[in-house]
Amino acid sequence: MEQSLIREKAERIRDVIRYIHRFKNATVVIYIDGIFVDSPVFLSHIKDICLIHESGLRVILVPGARERIDEILKNANIDWTYHNGYRITSENAMPLIKMAAFDVSNQIMTALAGEKKTAVIGNWVRVRGKGVIDGFDYATIGEIDKLQEDSLKTVLDNGFIPIFPCIGWSVSGKPYNISSIQLAAQIAVHLKADKLFFLLPNANINPSLFNIPEGIGLSPEGNVPALNLEELDAFLQVNKDKKNIFEDKIQSVLLLAKDACKAGVTRVHILNGDAEGSLPCEIFSDLGSGTMIYANNYGRIRDMRRNDIADVLSVMKPFVEQGILLPRTKKMLNEQFPFFIVYELDGAIRACASLIPYRDGQMEIAGVAVDKTCSHIGVGPKLIDFLIKRATQMHATGLFLLTTQTSDWFEHLGFISTDISTLPEKRRKEWTPKRNSKVLRYPI
Repeated sequence: MEQSLIREKAERIRDVIRYIHRFKNATVVIYIDGIFVDSPVFLSHIKDICLIHESGLRVILVPGARERIDEILKNANIDWTYHNGYRITSENAMPLIKMAAFDVSNQIMTALAGEKKTAVIGNWVRVRGKGVIDGFDYATIGEIDKLQEDSLKTVLDNGFIPIFPCIGWSVSGKPYNISSIQLAAQIAVHLKADKLFFLLPNANINPSLFNIPEGIGLSPEGNVPALNLEELDAFLQVNKDKKNIFEDKIQSVLLLAKDACKAGVTRVHILNGDAEGSLPCEIFSDLGSGTMIYANNYGRIRDMRRNDIADVLSVMKPFVEQGILLPRTKKMLNEQFPFFIVYELDGAIRACASLIPYRDGQMEIAGVAVDKTCSHIGVGPKLIDFLIKRATQMHATGLFLLTTQTSDWFEHLGFISTDISTLPEKRRKEWTPKRNSKVLRYPI
């Protein structure tokens, strides 16, 4: 037990080191909802942002200011409405909206200064008025026209943290109110950011709030840890009739995430900002704390290489200790690695399986192991499906496996119990009554 705990702690530390190395000098855009500025978790998020910055990432902050704008406009007895998610006000509201937006940005800059970090509030955004669409006048609402990338990169190169208030100016110097969430997404797209974070209140994507399409796994906490663009489309389709304001907001953010990934942003993360530590957990671990949207290059199945042997043995070790897998040595894997596939998650091996051919044309699935950190997200079924397709493509005359403790799991995937007499002669001779493995066969 002690060795197991040490191994788990060591793996978590390795993950952190691996991710620090992977994302050093990466550009990260963080939208932080304005509701957190006056919340108990605010300073915790600020400390985490500073730690992320100290780890070598280039951080850009885009704070929301809706709550502060609401407060100031109410105190001034200025009314507003919403149309298609935009706040519609008269021109005389803009000085107050500017004041509220910069007030929030100043609060964040002050908090960062308290952590010995230098931040800069800038007007790097040129906008144009949204104008009149379908007869409706959007008045003070602006749309991003241009980002002053050279100036922004200079700020980042000097080690400062840029803060973007939700205000932009036209070429003639006229101020407009812009959506902070859209601003964060467009900054990430313009800069081809490695990561875009949306730190939102109560932003858990789980079965209690949303319909989850079949085949999408959940984290141990019950949330969807990651969606590729194809899975995201399926998710949006099965949730298209959701009418709850919170759910609508999450879905609008997911649409922004989809567009951002298509436009070159590597990954978009939706985090529950009510939870302390959600930012570093998401950056420095495989499954993180929120939901990640990605286009490619996150988790993939590939053929095993010789330099994977140590990692594969490490993945197998807990299953060998439980008697689920037979022990394998470095020498054995050095001979058998051409038969193995692995599941690689951000450069780390998290699962493995093999497809062993026999002279009579039959093939055996063996050595299936999935690290427990990935056991809830459907990696195992993906490996088996991959090997079934490979066996079919190789015109296998039969496909079988032997198991002692996981027959229910394999039967759920379509395998059928059969007799040892159906095994190839070589494999039948290796079967022992002491282990008494069950034989399961997949109909191909």
